[in-house]
Amino acid sequence: MLISRRMLLGASVALASTGIAQGADSDAPGVVSRFCDELLAVMKLGKRVAFNDRYARLAPAVTRTFDLPLMIRIAVGPSWAQFDATRQQALAAAFSQYTISEYTSRFDDFGGERFDVSPTPTTNANGLMVGTRLIKSNGDPVVLNYLMRQSAPGEWRAIDVYLDGTISELAARRSEFAAALRQGGAEALVQLLLQRAAALRTA
Repeated sequence: MLISRRMLLGASVALASTGIAQGADSDAPGVVSRFCDELLAVMKLGKRVAFNDRYARLAPAVTRTFDLPLMIRIAVGPSWAQFDATRQQALAAAFSQYTISEYTSRFDDFGGERFDVSPTPTTNANGLMVGTRLIKSNGDPVVLNYLMRQSAPGEWRAIDVYLDGTISELAARRSEFAAALRQGGAEALVQLLLQRAAALRTA
C-alpha cells in the first residue's frame, strides 16, 4: 500500500501529542537488540515448530518491546476517546493478538540472516529512532527503523516501525483501520483484527 504524505503527517502529529521523551542517553538500542535476538531465535526454530508454540515464545518479547496499547490508540485516532473502557480493552487485546501473530508469521524461517542494530539512536520530533538492518543471506539489507518512546524513566518501548527506513507501519494501519471503524465502529475493527490473526495462524 502506498502511504500518502498526509497519512504520515497525521501519524506524526498523533505521536508528538503523546509527550514522547527525547534524549541521546538511553537504552533504546538495547531494547531493539534484545528483540532482534528473540526474533532470530524463533526464526531458527522454523516451521518445524508449531505456530502456536512460536507465538507463545514471541509474545513476551513483543509485548515487552512495543507499547501496544498506545499504538492501537494512535492507529484508531480521535474516535478512540468515544469508546468506553470495554471497547478500548477489546481493541487493545485484538491488536496485541494480531501484532504477535504477524511477527510469528513474518519471521518463520532462518537462512543465515542477521540483524545489525545501530548503538547510536537519532533524535527526531517524535522520539528516538533506532536504525536497524536485517541482513539477508545474500547480503541484501532490509531497513527496519524503530521509533522509541520513553514510557517511564529508563524504560523505552517501540511505538512504530519504519519499513525501508521511511514508511510508517502505524500510518498504514491507521489508514486500513479507518474503513472498518466507519463501517461498524470498534466492534468491526475488533472482528477484523481477530480475523487477520486467525488467517496468519493458518497461512
